[in-house]
Amino acid sequence: MPPSTPKSLRIAVLADSDTRWKWGALTATRIAPGPSMEAGPRGATQVGPVLDGFLLRGRATPTPRQLQEVGVHADSLREVTAVEFLRTMAQESYDILVVALVGGGVQAVLHGLKRVWEGQPRRPVVVTGYVGVVYEKLADGLLLRHGADLVLANSRQDAERFRAVYDGVGADASAVTEVALPFLGGEPYTGEHDPYTVVFAAQPSVPDNRRDRTYLLNRLIQHARKHPEREVLLKLRSKPGEHTTHIEELPYQKLVQRLDPPANFRLVYGNMGEVLDRTDLLVTISSTAALESLHRRVPTVVLTDLGVREVLGNHHFVGSGCLASWDQLDDGHRPVADEEWVARQGVCADGTYATAFDAARERIAKLLDRPAGLPALTPYYTPATAPGYLPGILARHHLGPDGSPLPGAPAHDKEPGPVRQIVRRAARGAYRHGVQRVAPVIRRMGEL
Repeated sequence: MPPSTPKSLRIAVLADSDTRWKWGALTATRIAPGPSMEAGPRGATQVGPVLDGFLLRGRATPTPRQLQEVGVHADSLREVTAVEFLRTMAQESYDILVVALVGGGVQAVLHGLKRVWEGQPRRPVVVTGYVGVVYEKLADGLLLRHGADLVLANSRQDAERFRAVYDGVGADASAVTEVALPFLGGEPYTGEHDPYTVVFAAQPSVPDNRRDRTYLLNRLIQHARKHPEREVLLKLRSKPGEHTTHIEELPYQKLVQRLDPPANFRLVYGNMGEVLDRTDLLVTISSTAALESLHRRVPTVVLTDLGVREVLGNHHFVGSGCLASWDQLDDGHRPVADEEWVARQGVCADGTYATAFDAARERIAKLLDRPAGLPALTPYYTPATAPGYLPGILARHHLGPDGSPLPGAPAHDKEPGPVRQIVRRAARGAYRHGVQRVAPVIRRMGEL
């Protein structure tokens, strides 16, 4: 028998925002079985995965600048609608598919994939999960993700919660697989920099009102004035006009224009990992950046100034040892994280990060090696179990109750031409302008 030829693993990632693209692409590279994997039914030893990226077109589709800032590169990358993506999946052969979407998007894609793969002898291993901390809509989000072969949990705590939800509704919980956040890394914190650098990691939608955002900005500027020897940075996720996973109607860039910050205060963009390289104190409300910071053992503060509330997400950090106020920080407080709490959050500050994805890799390798291929996808929600919920979710992505394209679905039977692409870009720009400029004005007028 002739020796098998080396074959690259083919991985597709579908994402709907800059942060989900970052999570999906980095997850894909971490969960791909290594090149030493033995040849299975697919006929070859697998080497160096090929990564194809698909960006789901919508309000949060990342701009070229955002993609460059994320710093994750693919062998190919293009924008698609859900229907266009499903057509590609019916025509192309992949080994792994990572679905990095909001819950409703995951559910729609799962139903669409079930239809397009019906009768095919092989299909990819389908993987989904969460970008970061899961602090709201736990049951809703999990059940919308049910049906994937692997539902990744970023920590031991999340894995336990996920299984409890699935078991509690009688759904199969075997897909839940414990991993860690895929974007952790960097050198551990070894001591103060010169100058000592305080970084506030802003979030697009937390808090969600002008009063609270202005308060946080004022306190950050006051801290800079009180400590002129320090460098105080406001780390921003996006520039005005760009969207991330969440809508930002009140960008800090606009709020700061009305203030007069000192010379040691400035706004920064860029990769969070690079900013953490020079950070001595990371401050946030509830950003996932706090977990990146804790992974490096950088002193980290989750603010209590606006309360410890579910709507802010900082309730997730109860027990972490990181909760503190600006008054305490102004007076020189440096938090010490609780080691037991950190260990349960998938932060892996103890050096175990290198093995955090082993279980997922082993599981995927076994699924890829199944001689008979994989069974059909079986989402928890069906037209029979959720007739008042599922059709609306599918319709938002131009899919019918059986996962097939609805009549009039955009470009369901052909690739979009140049004119259609130009119109789409213009429409998305108009939408973003409406959300960030027009809608806030209308709301303010309504309050008069």
